[in-house]
Amino acid sequence: MPEPRDPELLYYPKATLIWSAVLIFLLGLRSRRQFRFESGGPWFAANLNRLAGTAVETAPHDDTIAYYLERVDPEHLRRWPGRIVRHLIRGKVLDRWRLYGRFLVAIDGTGPLSFRQRHCEHCLTRQTAGGRALYFHHVREAKRVTAGGLAFSLTAEFIENADPQADRQGCELKAFTRLAQTLQHDWPQLPICLLDGALYANAGLLAICRRNRWDYIFTFKPGRLPERFAEFQTIRRLSPHNRAGYRDDGRRQRFAWVDGLDHQGHRFSAFDCQEQTAGGSGYFAWITSLTVGCRSVITLANQGGRLRWKIENEGFNIQKRHGYELEHAYSQHPWAAKNFYFLLQVAHAINQLMIRGSLIADFDQTFGSVRNFLRRLAEALRNVPIDTRRVGPEADPYQIRLDSS
Repeated sequence: MPEPRDPELLYYPKATLIWSAVLIFLLGLRSRRQFRFESGGPWFAANLNRLAGTAVETAPHDDTIAYYLERVDPEHLRRWPGRIVRHLIRGKVLDRWRLYGRFLVAIDGTGPLSFRQRHCEHCLTRQTAGGRALYFHHVREAKRVTAGGLAFSLTAEFIENADPQADRQGCELKAFTRLAQTLQHDWPQLPICLLDGALYANAGLLAICRRNRWDYIFTFKPGRLPERFAEFQTIRRLSPHNRAGYRDDGRRQRFAWVDGLDHQGHRFSAFDCQEQTAGGSGYFAWITSLTVGCRSVITLANQGGRLRWKIENEGFNIQKRHGYELEHAYSQHPWAAKNFYFLLQVAHAINQLMIRGSLIADFDQTFGSVRNFLRRLAEALRNVPIDTRRVGPEADPYQIRLDSS
């Protein structure tokens, strides 16, 4: 990390400030202001030193944290969440959740910040139902998702008006192109299967996947590729042997598929699922570059296409409602806001590993909820010294396994 501050005026090392920012999210404090009150415990500063490898007497003020992040280019922090995933992949921690050897990467967007007045010259705008202008910042995120309920950030691309004089807002399709370039640059050898919505089912995206040698499972709807969708429905009715069924816990599914569809030189398969449950019925359809058959169609649907919602449920929704406060403006400074976003992804990854790790034998029985866990973790950092015999460079090595249930 760079040091943009005046070296003669420094008191808090950058490691202290970065760890303090991570702890705002790691402890579910919900705001910078709350960090002031939590950091006043008798052991908080000492524990912060043990985590950061520093020697300060008190924890920093939250304005000091923001001051540093305002001066650091977000490019320095953008790759941090992905480094956690890289470490897990190299340790084969996530191999059990591969889909036919490929890592599932879900793509989706969210709006972390919104304002009633123009926040900066790069704000996106839209009209509310009442006719008022809403100014917001949007981000496209690529997350490694698993059937076990994990969602780790790989990279993100902020959508904003790069030209202050432009009358056309940043386009999500263009943002995806930039996101794909970053993903390929950072993960050139990773066997990826992209999960995405119907918006991106077009020739441009299929060309990107072919060029990067990515497989994909995209939602298939009549509004996107309408000719191919109509063709799929017609051939589906003429292919009665391309059928499969599945029953599980009161759920009944019927699958059908068609191979060899072509869109502007891109060949793919399409498959759908008609589902019946006690709560009602549903219909889902996808296109994929993977081979679809009687056995694989069930796996591709239930352990592939259906997992795209993990980025929303286990990703964005958790970060919005479980102490991270993704939609809270931790800073209105453009650089600091992005840096807080990337550090939030780091904290969420660490918390998932703690909650799902073998150190906690029965999480539900011990804590009851994630909120209780974060509250007790904050109390522990304030009032209990970290045992340096178990944490730090002098600690004996031990292994923490990830719960795969």
